Amino acid sequence: MKKLVMASNNLGKLREISHLLEPLGIEVLPQSAFNVAEVDEPHCTFVENALAKARHASKWTRLFSLADDSGICVKALNGKPGVLSARYTGEPRSDERNNQKLVDMLRSQADRRAYYYCVIVLVRHAEDPQPIICDGTWQGELLLEPRGGGGFGYDPLFFLPDLGKTAAELPFAQKNRASHRGKALTRLIERIREEEF
Repeated sequence: MKKLVMASNNLGKLREISHLLEPLGIEVLPQSAFNVAEVDEPHCTFVENALAKARHASKWTRLFSLADDSGICVKALNGKPGVLSARYTGEPRSDERNNQKLVDMLRSQADRRAYYYCVIVLVRHAEDPQPIICDGTWQGELLLEPRGGGGFGYDPLFFLPDLGKTAAELPFAQKNRASHRGKALTRLIERIREEEF
C-alpha cells in the first residue's frame, strides 16, 4: 500500500493524516483529486459514518480508502454536538458559527468538560468484509473565549488543563501526537505494520 485515498476534502485533516503516515511511505490523496464527491453522513454513530465514507471513496477510486469521523462531545450537552460537530449550525459549514453556537449553549453551564472523539476506518476495497477500525479520545474542557491561531474546528475553545493551553495553541507536532486523531492514527499504524500491507 503506497497510496490511499482519504475520504474527505478537509485540508486540516489531510495535513494531520499525511504527516503521520509519511514515515510508512504512504501517500495520502484527498478524494477531490479523483473528483469524488462527499457522501452523506446520515448515521448517528461515528463508526457508521466513517465506514460509509471509506466505502464510497474506495468504490470510485478502486484504492485503499481511509476515512475518519470525529467530533467534540460535551458532557453537559449529553454528548452533543457529537457526529454533527462539523454541521452544528447547518450548511454551509463554518467553524466560526459552530464555535459561537457552542459557546452560547455553554454560557449557563458550570460543567464544561468535553472530549474529542475520532474513529478511523481503513478499507482495502469497497466491499471489504473486515475493515480496520481504530479510535481515540482527547479529554479537556471548553472555554467561552477562543485562544490560539492553529488547528481548526473547535480547537481554539478546547482547553487542556494539564498544558494550560488550547489545542489551537499547541505546536503542530505536539497536537498530532496528543490528539484524538493522533491516537487513532497511531493505533492504525500499528495495525498496518502488523498486517504488512
